[in-house]
Amino acid sequence: MEVVLELKDADDWIYRGEGAANLVLAYSGSSPTFVGKVLRIQKAPRIESPRNGYDSEDSHSALTNDECLLWRETEDLVSAPTREIAEQLIVSFCPRNFSRRLKRISFPSVLLSELMQPWSTLNVILRFLCLIIQFFRMISEISEYNPLDLFSGSKDRMHKAIKALFVTPQNNFRVFLNGSLILGGLGGGADSTSCMIGEAFENVLNGVIQADVGQRTSNFLHLVTEAISGSGLLDQLLEVQKLDNIDIEGAIHAYYNLVCQPCIACRDLGGEKLSARYANLHSMSSDESLKIVRDYLIAATAKDLSLMISFRTREDRDVESPYNGVFLDSTNQRFEYKESFIDLDMKPLKKMELYYERDQQIVNCYSQM
Repeated sequence: MEVVLELKDADDWIYRGEGAANLVLAYSGSSPTFVGKVLRIQKAPRIESPRNGYDSEDSHSALTNDECLLWRETEDLVSAPTREIAEQLIVSFCPRNFSRRLKRISFPSVLLSELMQPWSTLNVILRFLCLIIQFFRMISEISEYNPLDLFSGSKDRMHKAIKALFVTPQNNFRVFLNGSLILGGLGGGADSTSCMIGEAFENVLNGVIQADVGQRTSNFLHLVTEAISGSGLLDQLLEVQKLDNIDIEGAIHAYYNLVCQPCIACRDLGGEKLSARYANLHSMSSDESLKIVRDYLIAATAKDLSLMISFRTREDRDVESPYNGVFLDSTNQRFEYKESFIDLDMKPLKKMELYYERDQQIVNCYSQM
């Protein structure tokens, strides 16, 4: 059933967070339809020229001509009337196990059902971040978080990564309790967890983590580690991220093959010897170039996701549950949890040029520092 929101409903939605292109609102009203749900919407409509293939009256696709070529193996995606619908179909190109998870992702302008209600007690949102990017963004305090720890498969190293995110959450580690943000930044800020913030967080966990003062936060971090480790989600996510097997410095050459333009990357390299290193990439067939670029963009989406884990305490241990569970020995508590990847955006083909430029800037910035 189509849901229509009117101007009078605006006061019932409150700000929860935002990214580069979208913001998230949470429902604070009393309508049973919306209680426990959040809304993710685009900040502003895209304004692209019809000649580029976006929302033209004469076009049957929301994709550019080059993007139609890129995703030609999925007819429904190519003929999608909006990019939002195309984003929902992009999962068909992902590995099967990961696709099952992506089907639970919510897309722009739709309600994120099942993410909070009735799992509204404790919600953790983890946004994946590459360490070099921190230097590029000139963040006031560099985190000790290392993605290699988080994706290592070692529970000890994963815990180390989660703890580092807690110490310096920035916009990459956020915790909500009963719908209210209790740790992390909304759209930025919260560079580090000060003693005052840490004490407040410890106190607010009272009633959720049944431990003495000074022990609740550490138990909470173990809870998150156990859930992430037990879910196997990161293994599936890493599988998709590895579709980018030659990095942007290689994929950019396949991109220029695809769009039939002079390769700016080769021009920037200068000299015949340097550009000759990538001669084999420019001699590939169109199908080979297409696959490299398509895999890179799918991997780029997988690198820009957020993971949301919702916890609730489980009182009746004798009743079977369809959800995963974690038992904390130190508090003698059992929690159920469910997880969802959120913030899935289809990366525009034209963004390949931006990825290459940013990569060069990051490398230069890191080298200088």
